[in-house]
Amino acid sequence: MMHTLNTLTKASCTKIRFVLTDIDDTVTTEGRLTGEAYLALERLSEAGLFVIPITGRPAGWCDHIARMWPVFGVVGENGAFYLRYDRQARRMHSHYWASKEHRSENRQKLHLLSAAILKEVPGSALASDQAYRQADLAIDFCEDVEPLPEAAVQKIVEMFHAAGAEAKVSSIHVNGWFGQYDKLSMTKTLFAREFGMTLEDHLGEILFIGDSPNDEPMFRFFDISVGVANIQAQLHRLSDQPKFVTQGRGGSGFVEMVHWLLEQRK
Repeated sequence: MMHTLNTLTKASCTKIRFVLTDIDDTVTTEGRLTGEAYLALERLSEAGLFVIPITGRPAGWCDHIARMWPVFGVVGENGAFYLRYDRQARRMHSHYWASKEHRSENRQKLHLLSAAILKEVPGSALASDQAYRQADLAIDFCEDVEPLPEAAVQKIVEMFHAAGAEAKVSSIHVNGWFGQYDKLSMTKTLFAREFGMTLEDHLGEILFIGDSPNDEPMFRFFDISVGVANIQAQLHRLSDQPKFVTQGRGGSGFVEMVHWLLEQRK
C-alpha cells in the first residue's frame, strides 16, 4: 500500500543525506525538464544533500548530466555504469559493469536483436537516443512513436528474454541488455566505491523517487521510496510498489517531494 507523501515524518526527513531519482517522467514532465524541477535539484544540492540520478538514459546523456547538473554523479543505462565528474580536477570518473571488450561483443548481439524486434513488432522503433548508448538496446513504444498496446510491449520483453537478455520496461522504452545488473546493483557499487558505504547499513539516510517498472528494484529495496503520481498507470506491471506517492505527476511530483523534504528538515 502506498502512503501519501505527507505521512513521511519529520524524523525520517531529517536523517536523509542522499536523494536518488529516476529522470524520465519523474524529474521531467512529458519529456521536458522544467525550470521548476531543475531548481528543485539545485535546492537539494544547496541544502547539502547528495543528488544522484538513477536512469535508463544513455552514456552520452549521462556525461552531460554529470557535468552540467547539480548532482554528485549518475547511474546510467539501467545500471550499466556510473559517472562522477570531479569539478576541481576537471576529470570524469567512470565505472562499468562489463569490460570494454564485453560491451563491444554485447553491442553486436543487440544489433542483431534490434532488427528482429523491429520486424516482429510493428510500430516499434529504436529509441532516439540509441546512438549515445554503450551497453543496452532501447526500443521506443511511446516516446516518439504512437503508443503501442500492452501486448506489443510484452512481446518486446519476451523477445529480449528469449535471446538471453535482461529486459526492463520504463515509462517510454523497453530496455534490454546482456548482464546480471540493474539500477540497484550499480547503485550499491557507486556507494561502495565513492562513499565506502553499504546501502543496507544506511537505508534511513536514502530516499529514492521514481515512476516505472525499471525502478522496481529500488522501490523494493529502499525503506523511503516515493512514486510520483503517474506511477498509478504502471501498477499493473509492478509487484513491488513505492512506499509513498505524491499528488503531482512527473516533475511536479518531484518538486512536491523536494518541498516536503526540505520543509520537514528546517
